[in-house]
Amino acid sequence: MKNIPIAVQMFTLREESAQDFAGTLKKVAELGFDGVEFAGYGGLTAKEVRVLLDELGLRAAASHVPLEELENNLYQVIENQKVLGSNYVVCPYLMPNRRSIEDYKALITFLDQAGEKCRQEGITLCYHNHDFELERLSNGQTILETIFDKTHSINVKAELDVYWLTKAGENPVEWINRHRNRTPLIHLKDMTTDEEQFFAELGTGGVDIEAVLQTGKENGVEWWVIEQDVCRRSPFESIEISMNYLKSLKDN
Repeated sequence: MKNIPIAVQMFTLREESAQDFAGTLKKVAELGFDGVEFAGYGGLTAKEVRVLLDELGLRAAASHVPLEELENNLYQVIENQKVLGSNYVVCPYLMPNRRSIEDYKALITFLDQAGEKCRQEGITLCYHNHDFELERLSNGQTILETIFDKTHSINVKAELDVYWLTKAGENPVEWINRHRNRTPLIHLKDMTTDEEQFFAELGTGGVDIEAVLQTGKENGVEWWVIEQDVCRRSPFESIEISMNYLKSLKDN
């Protein structure tokens, strides 16, 4: 594996960070992560978070920022990324009441415009998928493909989630190849092989993580982001298992 840095998505550690944000970041650093992808800043300012990162030797890989905040407060979002040293801001999720055809049309227009503003400030806007974007429109194209087709690749990049692609019956490797050099961030997570298809630690499920890693390396991935939406053991234990799996591949 090429030396692509590894981050953890802090949503995985949401309960831990709500109780002790600084302590959670410290534990992440101790587990050997290069950085974090934020989903909120624990009630701290961007400057205060940056101090913590610098003290712990961590980097800000990206920030997940709700669509509403991107729409209403884009300038501050951009400024926060500059303070954090983050090059990426990610639109992470669409609420169910914002998934109509008209909503998607408006989203595409907004993402392209917001992405251009971000780019002018040296920040890259990405869109992160779940499985609902893999539903097909009347023309047979998936919603996710439509989003990428109708936005400019210089304005809107992809943060593909290999679990949700697999859950929707898609092949993550094919998606990474299809969007060559448009996938700077990849969410790595595995899936159990039973009917439940539950979230799993890397290397313990049925997603071909090694193929994803190889393809991502060939297609300009800049950060691997470990995320496990729900853990059946301690989230710290889960991310340690995933990190050790990636380390074992690097050592081979």
